[in-house]
Amino acid sequence: MKFDSVPLLQDAEIALSPAELEVLRRQYIKEGEYVTVQTKFNYAWGLIRSAKTDHIELGIKLLTAIGNFKISNYAEARRFNDQLLKLEPRNEQAAGLKKLIDEKVSTGSTKGVIGLAIVSGVVAVGAALIAAVVKRSK
Repeated sequence: MKFDSVPLLQDAEIALSPAELEVLRRQYIKEGEYVTVQTKFNYAWGLIRSAKTDHIELGIKLLTAIGNFKISNYAEARRFNDQLLKLEPRNEQAAGLKKLIDEKVSTGSTKGVIGLAIVSGVVAVGAALIAAVVKRSK
């Protein structure tokens, strides 16, 4: 079975021109709160192919935030989406995703609450372990 429309890994090494990336960005913005999965992927893939580190990071955060939201991992979705908003504070899609994450967590979605509790617990245990190691090394 041949997939001509699937991006090849080698393509990640070939940067888009600024004009090509701008076309993807404008389409992403134009679709607003109704942006399609395909448009999100195209824009993120274009960003990842960039030679600029900040573009690559933005593409990764966009895909990671959306992916985590889809699997109900709201804590991670929020973390990556917040990073995305720091890079692009006026990004309407990221603001919309933030709203969706907040709604899922605040409506008592057990997966969201449990996910946040687990992440909080892991962070607390990790911080305690790091503190103990630092204290011992002194």
